[in-house]
Amino acid sequence: MREILKVTLSGFVVLVFIQSVDAQDVKIELGPDKIGSNQLWTITLTIENERLKNYSPFPEINGLVKRGTSSSTSTSFVNGRMTSSQSITQNYQAGREGTIVIPDFSMTVNGNDYSVKGKQLTIGPPIQQQRRAPDPFDPFRDMFGRDTEPTEFIDVEADAFLALTTDKDDVYIGEGFTTTLAFYVSETNRADMRFYDLGNQITDIVKQIKPDNCWEENFNIDNINGQPVSIRDRGYTQYKIFQASYYPLNDQEIFFPSVGLKLLKYKRARNPSFFGRNRQEDFETFYSKPKRIKIKQLPPHPLRERVAVGNYRLQEKLSSKNLNTGQSFNYAFNIAGEGNISAIEPPVIPENDKFDFYEPNIRQNVRRASNLVRGTKNFDYYGIPNEPGTFNLGDFMYWIFFNTARNDYDTLRSSAVVNVSGESRKNEYISSTDLGSFYDNIQFENNELKPIKESSFLLIFTNIFIFAILALSAVLVFKR
Repeated sequence: MREILKVTLSGFVVLVFIQSVDAQDVKIELGPDKIGSNQLWTITLTIENERLKNYSPFPEINGLVKRGTSSSTSTSFVNGRMTSSQSITQNYQAGREGTIVIPDFSMTVNGNDYSVKGKQLTIGPPIQQQRRAPDPFDPFRDMFGRDTEPTEFIDVEADAFLALTTDKDDVYIGEGFTTTLAFYVSETNRADMRFYDLGNQITDIVKQIKPDNCWEENFNIDNINGQPVSIRDRGYTQYKIFQASYYPLNDQEIFFPSVGLKLLKYKRARNPSFFGRNRQEDFETFYSKPKRIKIKQLPPHPLRERVAVGNYRLQEKLSSKNLNTGQSFNYAFNIAGEGNISAIEPPVIPENDKFDFYEPNIRQNVRRASNLVRGTKNFDYYGIPNEPGTFNLGDFMYWIFFNTARNDYDTLRSSAVVNVSGESRKNEYISSTDLGSFYDNIQFENNELKPIKESSFLLIFTNIFIFAILALSAVLVFKR
C-alpha cells in the first residue's frame, strides 16, 4: 500500500505538463500548448530526493506577465523507502488572445545549468470553469455493499507552527533589529494544507505588529518560497511571510502581540475510494507567541540625542592631494555599513579660514538582504583652499556615531593629507570687503572733538530761514 504524505502551500493552479527536460533528478516542465485568456500558464521546477538550495530567476516572456510563484513539497513512503520532491511553479498571465512564442532558455539549479527548449503557446478565448459536483457518485459502492455508507473524514494533526522572531531582544535607541514572521512545516508533517487569502491576511497582520515608535525598513517579500532550516535538530521548511528591520525612536518598550494566520486544511477520508470524495475542506488558524523588545538609552554624551547608531566605516575619495589656493577640488565622504542609512546626517564642519566647503550633494543606497539592512550614504563636497601649507582633512572632516559593535561612541575621521601651494587669500578677502574711498579718507581727517553749538555762518543762515518760514505761516493762518 502506498501512503503519500504531501504538504502543498500554494494557490489554485491548473497544470498540464506536456514538455519536460530531464537532468538527473531535476525537471523543468512547461505548461500546455493552449490555454484560455482567463487561465494561468506555468513553468514548474521540480527536484527529487535533494533539497532545493538555490535557483536562477524564471525567464521573462514577451506577451506574458509574471503573477507570483507557488511551491509544494511531498514525501512518499513506498515499500519502506522514502522519496521526496520539491517544486517551484512560476505563474504567467496573458495580456490578450493570440499566439506567443516561448523562446529557448536555461536555468541554474543548485549550481548546475539546465537548458529548456521553447514552444508556441496559443491564447484562446476565456474558458468557463466547470464546477465539480460536491459529492461525486462512486460506481463501485454497490459492488462492495457500500451504497448507503456515508464517507467519514478524519482530521490529521499538522506538525507546523507560526512564529514571530527577532534577531535581538534588547537594543539601544536608534539601533536596528530585524523582525521575521514565518510559517514552519516539519519534514514529518502529514497534514495537507494551503495558504488562504494570504494578501489580505498579511495586510491585517502588519497593521497589528508594526510599532508606532519605530522607523521601518521593509524587506518587501513578494514570493513566498520554502527554505530548509533546522530547529533543535529537526528539519523544517520555513515560509517567510513578512520581514522588516525596525529602528526605535525613543525608549518606549516595543510589544508584538500574538497574531493568527488562517490556512486551508483538508480532512482525509477514513476509507478512501477510487472515485469517491477522499478529502474535505476545513480551516485551521495558527497563532504566534507575543514578543517584547527592551529599549536602552545611549550612554551620556553631548551628542547623544543626535548621533546615528550602527556599525559604519568610512570610504573617502579626494580628487587631488596637491592643490593651489583658490583652486577648487572635490572630496567624497562616504559612510557605509549596517544601520538606519536614511537617518544619517552629514558631518558638521567646524568654522575655519583654511578651506571653504560648500553644501554637499547627497546620495544613498539601501540594501535589504540576509536579515540585515546595509547601505551607503555619500556626501560629495566642493571645496576651495584659502591658505598654503600641509593640512590633515581629518581636522575638518569627521563624523561621530554610536558604534553598536563596540557599544561606545566612535568617530569616522578623514585620513587624507593635502598640500596647498600659492599665496594666501586673506588679502583677497579684505579687498572684497572694502567699504570704499569715503572710509579710506578717515585716517587723514582731524579727530578733534568740536561742540555742536559752535556758531557758524551756515548755522545763522539756517535759523533765519526757519524763522521766516514760521512767520509766513502765522500770517497766512491769521488772514484766513
